[in-house]
Amino acid sequence: MATPNGKKKISVDVISDTVCPWCYVGKRRLERAMARFADRADFTVRWLPFQLNPDAPKEGVVKLEFYNQKFGAAQVAQMMPRMARTFAEEGLQYSVGGLLGNTLSSHRLIAWSEQFGADKQNALVEELFQNYFCQEKHISDRGVLLAAAVQVGLPADGAAAVLDDPQAHLQEVQQQLARGRGVGGVPFFIINKSYKLSGAQPPEHFEEVFEEICSR
Repeated sequence: MATPNGKKKISVDVISDTVCPWCYVGKRRLERAMARFADRADFTVRWLPFQLNPDAPKEGVVKLEFYNQKFGAAQVAQMMPRMARTFAEEGLQYSVGGLLGNTLSSHRLIAWSEQFGADKQNALVEELFQNYFCQEKHISDRGVLLAAAVQVGLPADGAAAVLDDPQAHLQEVQQQLARGRGVGGVPFFIINKSYKLSGAQPPEHFEEVFEEICSR
């Protein structure tokens, strides 16, 4: 379908967790591909929840200790430099410091933000990724989540109400998580409800799909 300005409409649903480094890398690569098609397509990106560790405590655990326990210290020692290089390729500084905690509240906040438009939701996701991966902030913390919402121009009172009510947008997020149970890993991209790409794909792979859509 084309817009009044002749551009193709392209929707991208991104299934993601806010503590998944490859989700942040995938976001940046998707955005690079979209920028190259800015004169041919109007994009709408929607962020949907996934929890890599749904049993993680809200108070958090030391990130590096968690990785060492999950993957083994030797593997982590190899993984971290590679991850730092990958982030640097996207213009980002990767840090393994800080705490890892339950991401449910961040997903409830992201679901709430959708009512203010795709751009605001995307900005909130970007801010949370920055907080967690680059600034060593604990995004299970109410204050961090509230500050992120305010930073991107979302109403503080509305964000606080969501964070203070554990039931706010909970059913919505749980339903979205249930629908995504067939997804084995993230990031997972669904383009125009039909094209599916798994993992932090190179920009060229997104561009191939965009080209096919725009050429119709």
